[in-house]
Amino acid sequence: MYQKEKELFAELISIVAQLRGPQGCLWDKKQTLNSMLNNIIEEAYEIKEAVEREDYANLCEELGDLLMDILMEIQIAREADLFDYQQVLTGAKEKFIRRHPHVFGGVKVNNAEEALSVWKKMKKMEQENNKK
Repeated sequence: MYQKEKELFAELISIVAQLRGPQGCLWDKKQTLNSMLNNIIEEAYEIKEAVEREDYANLCEELGDLLMDILMEIQIAREADLFDYQQVLTGAKEKFIRRHPHVFGGVKVNNAEEALSVWKKMKKMEQENNKK
């Protein structure tokens, strides 16, 4: 399941590394974690606008643009030995599972509002544990 998506994701990671590599794009190689911030915000707004217009072809494109910006941020962080793709993906996976005990655990909910309440409760517990 999702084999083609896994292959495409791996290809995207390779493309971003190549863009930042020795023979890569001068603009991409110049980017920093900070310089990418406006791109990420701009793409998020473009996604919002596409959804509001119900322009799904454009939404597909804008989601791809945001994904490339996110991968660029991870690659920049990887190059600076801050963290890598595996850490980001593992952290996201663990958080999704942890914040959805009504899906991946024994918690029962009856509606979307209860599911959101559980998610908020889990987030609050994480924040309290991180303060310790």
